[in-house]
Amino acid sequence: MLTYSYRVKDGNVANKLNQLARATNFVWNYCNETSFNAIKQRGKFLSKYDFRPLTKGASKELPINSQTIQAISDEYVTRRKQFKKIKLKWRGRKSLGWIPFNGQTIKIVNDVVIYDGIKIRFWKHRELLGNIKTGSFCQDSRGRWYVNFQCEVIDKRPHGERKIGIDLGLKDKAICSDGIKYDRENLTKKYEVRLAKYQRAHKKKQVKNLHAKIKNKRKDFSHKVSNEICSTSEIVIVGDISASKLAKTRMAKSVLDAGWSQLTTMLHYKAIRHGMVVKKVSEKWSTQTCSYCGVIPESAPKGISALGVRNWKCSECEAIHDRDINAARNIFNFGAGRCAPTGSLSLQ
Repeated sequence: MLTYSYRVKDGNVANKLNQLARATNFVWNYCNETSFNAIKQRGKFLSKYDFRPLTKGASKELPINSQTIQAISDEYVTRRKQFKKIKLKWRGRKSLGWIPFNGQTIKIVNDVVIYDGIKIRFWKHRELLGNIKTGSFCQDSRGRWYVNFQCEVIDKRPHGERKIGIDLGLKDKAICSDGIKYDRENLTKKYEVRLAKYQRAHKKKQVKNLHAKIKNKRKDFSHKVSNEICSTSEIVIVGDISASKLAKTRMAKSVLDAGWSQLTTMLHYKAIRHGMVVKKVSEKWSTQTCSYCGVIPESAPKGISALGVRNWKCSECEAIHDRDINAARNIFNFGAGRCAPTGSLSLQ
């Protein structure tokens, strides 16, 4: 399943999409309240099949069709199970626009998508492949509308022969066990002066545009790195570093700018298309363990005070290590079962 995203071209159709989005919010909030009341009265969650008779005939009163109403209730049930909450967030005026649909609801003619009789043009920057199963119109923080198509395609891409471990870092986004490093641009630091200037001047539009630019550049770099890794590798093993925990420390700005979670997510779903393996393992002791002899020597960098040590020499086997490459090699060894994450040699 691939998702194609295109920006809506017609500015004059935005008002109509906003009207459809308000109707979508109405159905979502109805499902939210109805499900919450059912839990209080009967102690039972409503399934997507329970919503069918409850929303029947609503399309006659709302500007959205029955298939969209069904897609909204299905999505509500999915999100409620995902977040494991009795009641989800209320969708109001501040919520970004969202209008789901299925493949039977729309028709595409060149660069025009026809939804319920409404012709909506979009910038078709690449060809649309496969059969459209579902999709949606969605709005970003700048008020721009996009149309997304989720398609089922038969397009299996080849992979390479590399078998690598990856250590995620701050200065370098990804360090591979074969010595290749993907260094990133510190976008937060690059644009922080301009961003602060716009914020002090209360220029909300410029602030939103700059945040969107940073987000797009970070996402573009993550796509390029993940594409290169997946197209050249057969097995990829990534450390399970927790960005959410490190985001609560003094390194929060650098951690969030690095986009580790975004990169690992891309690696996992692109691995399916390339027919390769991506696995996540514990990276505990990966920095301190010698990747050659498999023990933790006295000379290994330990603690926060040793973060500045980028190269070190093993006091046991006298091997000289690049800190990050050594960690990446250990991560691969842990994933391949060559040694245990404690730094001692495996008995298997």
